[in-house]
Amino acid sequence: MTLDSLHLLFFKNYEEANLSFSPHINCFVGDNGSGKTNLLDAIHYLSLTKSAFTVADAQSIKQGEELFVVKGRFQASAEAKPETIQCSLRLGQKKAVTHDKQAYERVSDHIGRYPVVLISPYDTDLIRQGSEERRKYFDSLISQLDHEYLEALIRYTHALKQRNSLLKLAADRQAGYDRDYLLVLDEQLAPLGEQLVRRRQEFLTEFEPVFQRHYEQLADSREQVTLTYKSELPGADFLKLLRLQERRDLTLQRTTLGPHKDDFTFLMDELPVKSYGSQGQQKSFAIALKLAQFEVLALHKQHKPLLLLDDIFDRLDEKRITRLMQLVANHTFGQIFLTDTHLERTDRVLASLSDDIRRFRVESGRVQPL
Repeated sequence: MTLDSLHLLFFKNYEEANLSFSPHINCFVGDNGSGKTNLLDAIHYLSLTKSAFTVADAQSIKQGEELFVVKGRFQASAEAKPETIQCSLRLGQKKAVTHDKQAYERVSDHIGRYPVVLISPYDTDLIRQGSEERRKYFDSLISQLDHEYLEALIRYTHALKQRNSLLKLAADRQAGYDRDYLLVLDEQLAPLGEQLVRRRQEFLTEFEPVFQRHYEQLADSREQVTLTYKSELPGADFLKLLRLQERRDLTLQRTTLGPHKDDFTFLMDELPVKSYGSQGQQKSFAIALKLAQFEVLALHKQHKPLLLLDDIFDRLDEKRITRLMQLVANHTFGQIFLTDTHLERTDRVLASLSDDIRRFRVESGRVQPL
């Protein structure tokens, strides 16, 4: 699978841009703040219909404008017909996603069709920040592989929002509440929550050995790394737990138990990587997660995801860059998009890897082929 072309209109710091890509390696070179990462984010939008860096879609609209458009043409294979994906948003309206000009009945139907993996300097946030970051990471990954999981996650999130609103309303009114409605919501949440937990457990069983192999190759060390899923639900009756927690939930005005509160713990020799891993070990851990993500997606989708490498030459040491470039040289990856601040360094690192490299100069929201 390749992305052949990209068109932007009023996206972040771009007024307009039209790019054609190499099927192998594409380099965006420019100063920090020029808009290199925004090009990777546009590709992320085409794959997952959302930004990799901002929560609110409206933040992707160029300042002073009222809409943005990101459009790309994908090629599944040399023999396949090109497919055009467009993601757009106008202020005050819902985000629109189309496939060959036909709107999806549900945006979620698009997820997983064009997989992507992003390796960026912020990946260690998965280790250093709270449980929400890790849940989002694994939920996004599993959702690209399993549409039933994505649907269950959407339905669970909707029911959870309704339940939390009811709990807050009961507290605000300082009076009685519609307990029958709360029980109905509990009956909706329970089977969905149990489904999410089971699938997360199953996925980690497949994912962990792939991750461990990549960490061992990256780190060249003997420490044992493990991924553990922490949840109170396995072996328990979620509906019964919700009923037992009802008074506490009313007091705190939120649902205090469920897969939305679970965590994935990252361990090294049975100790938290967050607290005991060196900076280098944390970087290796994060990159190994992304390389395992790539391998698992490629296996299930039977084609290689797009690989986005953001500013890795500035942020990674020579050993880890060398390992990544060895994987590139061995054709582990398919189409690659990377950013860098120095053209000479990019050329030096990539010189022996491919004859099919396309370079672009990025300056203040303008991009030109080199």
